[in-house]
Amino acid sequence: MAGGSDFSISFRRSNSGAALRVEMLAAISKNKYGHILMYLSTNLLPYIRQNCKLIPAWGADLLLPVYRVWHWLDNYRLAAYNDCVLFDSITQLRRAAAEEAVQGTVCAQLTQKLDKITKNGKPYLELTLADATDSFSIKVWDNAPWNAACQGLTQGATLAMTADWQTSQYGLEVNQVEIRPLSVEEEETLLCGGAELAAKQAADWQSILDFIEEMKDPRLQALCRALAGTHEGRFRRAAAARGMHHARRGGLVEHTAGVMQAAAGICSAYPQVNKDLVLAGALFHDCGKMWETGCPEQGFGVEYTEMGELMGHISLGIEIVNSLWKDIYTPEKQAEWKHLFPASQNVRIHLLHLIASHHGVLEFGSPVVPKTPEALVLHHADNIDAKMEMFRCAYETSTALSSTIREKKYGLGGNAVLPLAHFVPEG
Repeated sequence: MAGGSDFSISFRRSNSGAALRVEMLAAISKNKYGHILMYLSTNLLPYIRQNCKLIPAWGADLLLPVYRVWHWLDNYRLAAYNDCVLFDSITQLRRAAAEEAVQGTVCAQLTQKLDKITKNGKPYLELTLADATDSFSIKVWDNAPWNAACQGLTQGATLAMTADWQTSQYGLEVNQVEIRPLSVEEEETLLCGGAELAAKQAADWQSILDFIEEMKDPRLQALCRALAGTHEGRFRRAAAARGMHHARRGGLVEHTAGVMQAAAGICSAYPQVNKDLVLAGALFHDCGKMWETGCPEQGFGVEYTEMGELMGHISLGIEIVNSLWKDIYTPEKQAEWKHLFPASQNVRIHLLHLIASHHGVLEFGSPVVPKTPEALVLHHADNIDAKMEMFRCAYETSTALSSTIREKKYGLGGNAVLPLAHFVPEG
């Protein structure tokens, strides 16, 4: 935008009247006189109009035109925000903001609200908002006009945030923020999540159950059935991580199904590998995240628990296997499985090793490195599924550096280059 004097406004050619009005507002609201007018129109002038006898008539007459001018501009502001884009999800917002600065509204739940201070002693508020697809955090500085509205928010509140959005190296950034609570209908729609994502997660859960039913080893099958039956609700709503990959409600189901599918493919190429053991390891490898990155029954916030913090998901996964093993390894089953090969206790120990070693290296938190072919297969299947999700997110939401290159996501080794398209035969 070009500007000359304090109140000059320039217009760009646009097919959107809303965009034009937002641009007008931005030119004025960034000006310090605009904030003075806002204060006059919202605080002083209403008082003057009701108590005009307290000041000379000429004073009120002088200020009244100022009030009318700002009232007109404020109406333009409200009209612009009412007409702006309503994003279906945070993922859609990220996708749009990665290409260019946009004005729009997104519905989300406030999952975290923290008062923080910079290294230079400047206070700010950090808000984390989430929906079924993704989450993001923004900083609200103490001198921002919308700071008071943000201070009044309570954790868990559902809201519609209208703003000017853009993507920087630090993620989503906002300006000209407007906040309102969601209606009952809007809140129900938000908490239900998108139909497409819900259908995918339901299909992924069914895929997990199908893999369990295909197992031939009755001990591993019984153990996997016990997990799916005992912890289905908690498992299906947990996130797979806080930020690296599948960091959303239901992400653990998506990731687990992906790992099982990748592992099954690798086992098909190497039939000497114990497929049942690998698939059981895939199901249990991140099951500790039910407590490390779990989600509430209603809402999208990835919770912190003392158990998750003190134990970590690998230790919790080992504990869950041992606990469920005690439940299924009844005297009746001990007699039934007595002559099975390999021995039941060996099956349990090998499964525990898969959970313990699935991060691959000690530096990434595994207490032991993979020491069996099955452990190696699980480690790579886990890494492949996580990295494929990172690529997907980079393609959809990262800043475009060129027509085929996207800015890298944390966890990837470099920028994400679009893959070669599938070959299409002639005719």
